[in-house]
Amino acid sequence: MECKKLLTYFADMKDPRIERTKRHLMDDILFISIAAVLSGVESWDEMEEYGKKKLPWLETLLVLPNGIPSHDTFNRFFAALDPDEFEDRFLKWVRTLCESTDGEIISIDGKTIRGSRGQGCKTATHIVSAWADKNELILGQVKVENKSNEITAIPRLLDALLLKGSIVTIDAMGCQKAIAKQIVKKQADYVLSVKDNQQELLEDIKDSYSILQANDYYEYVDYDHGRIETRKCSILTDLSLVFSSNKWPELSSIVKMERERYFKASGKIESETQYYISTLSDARLIEKCIRKHWGIENKVHWILDVAFNEDMSRKRDGNAAQNFSCLNRIAINLLRKSELKIGVKSRRKICGWDNDYLLKILKN
Repeated sequence: MECKKLLTYFADMKDPRIERTKRHLMDDILFISIAAVLSGVESWDEMEEYGKKKLPWLETLLVLPNGIPSHDTFNRFFAALDPDEFEDRFLKWVRTLCESTDGEIISIDGKTIRGSRGQGCKTATHIVSAWADKNELILGQVKVENKSNEITAIPRLLDALLLKGSIVTIDAMGCQKAIAKQIVKKQADYVLSVKDNQQELLEDIKDSYSILQANDYYEYVDYDHGRIETRKCSILTDLSLVFSSNKWPELSSIVKMERERYFKASGKIESETQYYISTLSDARLIEKCIRKHWGIENKVHWILDVAFNEDMSRKRDGNAAQNFSCLNRIAINLLRKSELKIGVKSRRKICGWDNDYLLKILKN
């Protein structure tokens, strides 16, 4: 059936359950889970109730040899499911949705699921995701391991992605020579934010701008939400004062981005200056990449918190939080393909109300 085409990408995953304890098919569990999350479900208890309420409809699509799985079954299944396998199949599915990575701006950033921190536990589940701006898709995700940080997770995510011809943007945590080398090796460009974690590089960039003339300049003015924001992007291709420039693969320019925000209601003015390094040498394109980088905040992290309440998720058993996060990202990618001109949260409600609309979303 066409609406179950998505499941074919997950069909060869190893079922984590003991054979003699299986009362429900893995395909049935996955289908109900994805349909439920698309329809606004945020917990295992809700998932069971959703299945029961939708039982007559689900019986036309699934085998359901023993009815609807219990909330404990959903929890145990996803807590035990190998998240690397789940995310690997997620990546394979997403690749079928991408038209092309050529010229694509791919933003990489991390998000903490705060509710996943258990009592007496110092760490919560932290996920690093990749967002493709032109395709409007989450390309993949990787969990940051305990007692680690994004520096170790980003290379694993980059390794899994198709990057040829794209431009990768990462904040200061990802400004590492090894990461830059990995991006270039995958035939992509980069725009990396430089802050105090690269103190020597940052000082060299500031010194360069105090002495040298910019090679290219672009200014962008944005009028939105009761404010006027002016962005001034200047680049230097003379790297003579950046003493480590030869250690950064294919480095072509250093970048100075000046932002000024004027709030019309209060008359208040805010300003900030940030610095970057890049393989590119076009100020207009670099400014666009920096501006688009925040799409992962607005179109992924904000959506996950507001439309999916992910920050409030209290799933703490085994791999449950990481795997439910993957379900959420599957749902976002599917919902983004909808032609309805309404928000993601409203689209989820319609999925819950209208089985025909839900089936249409699942066929994307």
